[in-house]
Amino acid sequence: QECTGGVMIASSIIMGRGLAPVEAAIGGWRAFLMARESYGRLLKGFGNDAADAPTMPLPKPEGKLVFDGVSGGPPDLRKFTVSNLSFTLEAGQVLGITGPSAAGKSTLARLAVGVWRPGSGVVRLDGASISDWSREDVGPHIGYLPQDIELFPGTVAENIARFGEVDAEKVVDAARLAGAHQVILELPQGYDTPIGPAGVNLSGGQRQRIGLARAFYGRPPLIVLDEPTSNLDAEGEAAVRQAMEALRGQATVIVIAHRPAVLGGTDQLMVVLKGQIVNFGPTSEVMPQITRRVVARPEGLPQEAGGAAHV
Repeated sequence: QECTGGVMIASSIIMGRGLAPVEAAIGGWRAFLMARESYGRLLKGFGNDAADAPTMPLPKPEGKLVFDGVSGGPPDLRKFTVSNLSFTLEAGQVLGITGPSAAGKSTLARLAVGVWRPGSGVVRLDGASISDWSREDVGPHIGYLPQDIELFPGTVAENIARFGEVDAEKVVDAARLAGAHQVILELPQGYDTPIGPAGVNLSGGQRQRIGLARAFYGRPPLIVLDEPTSNLDAEGEAAVRQAMEALRGQATVIVIAHRPAVLGGTDQLMVVLKGQIVNFGPTSEVMPQITRRVVARPEGLPQEAGGAAHV
C-alpha cells in the first residue's frame, strides 16, 4: 500500500522502454535469420571462386578439348540449354558445328572457352578442367569470336592485341590471317585508328574482321568462332576458310555456322538439335547427310534429325 497509481504507471512506462529493444529483436528475428542464411550462401559462392586463391601455373596447352557429360546454360537460368554433351577434339583438329536456331550452339561455344561454367560434367583443356585455369593464364591461349562482337574504345591495334602489350608483328599476322590487313590499312590512321564505343565508327564487316583478328592474335591453341561470316561478303568467307586451312594442325578450331558451305573445310562435323548432339563424325560422312536434309527441307534440318552421335 505504499505505491500510488502514478508510480505504478511510471514504472510500467519505464519497463516498456527498457524492454523495447528486446521486443524489436524478437520481432525482427525471422528477418535476421534469413539475412544470415543469405550471407552464408554468398560466402559459399565466393568461396567457390578461386580467383583469390593462388594456383600453380599450368604449361601452355596444346589444344585437346574434351566435353565429359556437360550440361549447362546461362548462369541466371536454372534450365539447361545443352545437356549431356560428350565428345573429344584432338589438338589441331577443325570442328564445324551446325544446327537450327536456339539449338544450343552458342552455349556450347561459351562452355568451351570457359565463359560459362557447366552445371554438370566437366570441360577439359589438355586434361585440366578449364574452370581450374586462372583467367589470366588461360586467356592468351584462347581465341573467341562471339556472335555479338564487342570492340572497346582504343586503337585498332589495341583491340586486336586485347589491350595487352601490342606486338606489331603478331597484330599484323592476325590481321592477315583474318583477311583484315588491307581493310585496316584503308582506315584513316591504319592500325592507329581510334575505335569508338562498341565500334560505332566501323561497318559490320569491319568489326567482324577486327574481331576475327583479335581471336587469331598470337595464334592461340584453341580458337572458337561463333558465326564468323555473318557480316562478311564472299571475299570475307573465303578468308575465313583460308584461315581454317592455315590453322589446321597448329590450333584446335571450332567454327559454328548455319551454312554448310562454311564448314566444308573442317575435319569433324557436329549437328546439334535441342541442346543435344544428334550427329558427329568426319565431315566427309556427315556433310552428305546434311545436304540431303537441306534439299528435302529448304529451312535446314528436319524436326527429328537422325543418326547417333559418335561420342
